[in-house]
Parts: sequence; structure tokens; C-alpha cells
Amino acid sequence: MSSALDPGAAMTQPAPSPKPAPEPLPDMPPGPVVILVQPQLAENIGMTARAMANFGLSELRLVAPKNGWPKKGVREAASGATHILDGATVHATLPEAIADLHYVLATTARERGQMKRVLAPDAAMRDVVARAGQRTGILFGRERAGLDNDEVSLADAIVTFPVDARFSSLNLAQGVLLMGYEWRRAAGLSSLPFTGEMMSPPATRAAMLSLFSSLEDGLAEAGFYPPEKRDIIARNMRDMLHRMSMTEQDVRTLRGALRALRARRAP
Repeated sequence: MSSALDPGAAMTQPAPSPKPAPEPLPDMPPGPVVILVQPQLAENIGMTARAMANFGLSELRLVAPKNGWPKKGVREAASGATHILDGATVHATLPEAIADLHYVLATTARERGQMKRVLAPDAAMRDVVARAGQRTGILFGRERAGLDNDEVSLADAIVTFPVDARFSSLNLAQGVLLMGYEWRRAAGLSSLPFTGEMMSPPATRAAMLSLFSSLEDGLAEAGFYPPEKRDIIARNMRDMLHRMSMTEQDVRTLRGALRALRARRAP
């Protein structure tokens, strides 16, 4: 059986099981609709779906995709974000695709000479999040030429990216990724999935004093200290260890290393 999105798949190959859409977070604000105007390459549509899934956007609309829909290879390019492809809708015209939306943004790298607000992605997404209860959408143009002026004129505002003017071209999925990231930040959903916090508690003073004793005794046995400078060097080394803000595990590891070195030297 062939895949619903890949009519060219071999008849003997079983269709992959659809990946269920992630459950929305409680109180998660609705994200903007992503609207691709006449997209051409399956890879770009699939990678757009992947970028949307990365940041919690879920609704994809395609306006007159070139060479029809679905496209061969689109599911592979989505890298698991097939729930977005499965829910994508196809529209014959842009006015049809945006008819139910209250607020629309158009992305472009070029100045259009239109009397519209021009926003950076972060400001644009703060504006979108502030429009609680309204349906919003973001327009992305063709891979080669972007949106035309008439299409831009249907939007409320323009979004452009602060890229290097010497190379301002963005891949379609890159533009979607940047907007999705800024929407997630504006929606207050940008907490990191993990932190680098220490798993071991800070070393107690008793543990630090024990480490100092082991280190200084070991260095003395090895003949490290000049006799007249032992106290100064020991104080400097204690200060160095204090600056490391050591944990209990750090102290145990260093003491174990010192014991191994002393055992190696023992006759």
C-alpha cells in the first residue's frame, strides 16, 4: 500500500504508521498559521513542517503548490513531523487561504515601497501573541522569487530579517524556523529543556579542609615545597581551589586521584 503523501511509493511497501501530533501544552496560546505560497520543492515543505514542529506551530496551508500535492519525498524531509503534513490544507488562491484570519504578516527580504509597518521577527511575534482570540498567519513566498507585491499588499505588516545585506537569501524552512523560535519566545515557552546545574551539592568546609590536608601532605612528601615558601604556596593553592566552587563529588574525585598517586610512589 502506498503512503497517502507519496503516491509513487512501491505497492509492496507498507505505509508508515502516522506519527500522532504532540498533545498541546496547557494554556498554550494558538500559534500563527504558516502559509506557503506556491512552494515547489518537497524538501522545503517537509523541512518547513519539521521547523514548525520544533517550536510548537501546527497549522500549515499551501497555496497552489507547484507540481501538485502531495509530493514525493516530503515525508522523509519532515523527519517525523508528519502530523503537520497530514493536517496541511491546500488552497487555490492566497485570498482563499487567509480568508478566516484576522491578522497577516508577509515575510520578505526586499523593500517593497508599500506603506506598511516593517517589523523584525521578535517584534512581529510579540504583536501576534498580544492578539489573543485572533487568528493570525505568516506568509512565505516562492523559493526563487518570494512573494509578489500584490501578495504582500494583502498583509497587515511586513517582517524582514536582520541578515547580512551581502547575502540576504534565506531557505524557506530557515525563515519558518526563525519565526517559530521568536513566537515561542514571545509566548513565554522558551524555557530550556535541561540545565547544567550541578548534580552534587557544594563541598562542605570539612571536605575542603580534608582535601587541603591530603594535597599538602602529598606535595610535601614529593618535595614540591621550597622550605621557606610552603605556607605561601599552600595558601595560594587553597585560594585556587576555593575559586573552583567545588562540589562534594569534585572533592571525592581529587582525593581519590591523590591516593592513587601516593600508592604508586609507595615502595
